[in-house]
Amino acid sequence: MDKFSGQKRAAAHLFPPIDPYDQRMLDVGDGHHVYVEQCGNPDGAPVIVLHGGPGGGCSPAMRRYFDPEDWRIILFDQRGCGRSRPHAAIKANTTWDLVDDIERIQNTLGIDRWAVFGGSWGATLALIYAETHPHSVAYLALRGVFLSTERELKWFYGGGAGQFWPDQWAKFTSLVPEAERDDLIAAYNRRLFSGDLMLETRFARAWASWENALASMDSDGAGGESPADYARAFARLENHYFMNRGFLEEDGQILRDLYRIAHIPGTIVQGRYDMICPPMSANLLAQGWHNGRLQMIKSAGHALSEPGISHELVRVMKAVGQHRGKYGL
Repeated sequence: MDKFSGQKRAAAHLFPPIDPYDQRMLDVGDGHHVYVEQCGNPDGAPVIVLHGGPGGGCSPAMRRYFDPEDWRIILFDQRGCGRSRPHAAIKANTTWDLVDDIERIQNTLGIDRWAVFGGSWGATLALIYAETHPHSVAYLALRGVFLSTERELKWFYGGGAGQFWPDQWAKFTSLVPEAERDDLIAAYNRRLFSGDLMLETRFARAWASWENALASMDSDGAGGESPADYARAFARLENHYFMNRGFLEEDGQILRDLYRIAHIPGTIVQGRYDMICPPMSANLLAQGWHNGRLQMIKSAGHALSEPGISHELVRVMKAVGQHRGKYGL
């Protein structure tokens, strides 16, 4: 089955496409303007959607995981990517800047508490935001958990995942001289920020292709070649964040601070065969999060578009939206 068949099966679970009723560029300071949109019911339960990457940007498909009659759906492109400007910029672009941006969006839109929906890096950011502002979060819906730890980075950029995908791993590593392959994040960093646009684009596409190839079980390693602008923002921002280990105080900080969100209910939706963010992280999160429920999806990888993952996320958000009073939304 090809990846397009998988996407069609995933789309079958989603609500029909909708357009935003509000779009704006929000000045968040430091020379950054972030794109923000609202969809669905202006009087519905508010939910903010946090995209992955860092640097992935939001997409129209992300609006479709929520019943537009029940939800006030807020999407935004994080600093430096998507429609936010300046494009692919890393200056004043840290995890804590993004946490502040989320709070600014909440205050600008006049929202007291909301649900937070995020996958991959979006799950990382959702957890850090919730641990920083626990009284602002009514519900957490997380997918493909990444805890921004050294263990996870070594898995994906140190050869762990490459043992399952040796052909794709060879493509990813072959661009780097053998003497630099002991630290591929640093080796790519030197090229992604070289100042040579052609070199940056070449390595950005290779960086994005390595991740895209492993995202879905249906792809069988067919990552394709991303558009240059998208790849450059995605690769530069992701590499910048990983070089700085998520800008966290210490390895394991998210698990250390789980006590701050013990009262927040939520669901973790995890693909059993996720090659990018292996299930160990989701399991550790579930063990330490008092009100978090882990739903492992069989025959699913990492991507939001995996049919089993899409189906479960829609089911969860429909149930939460229909019982919004229970969650104080």
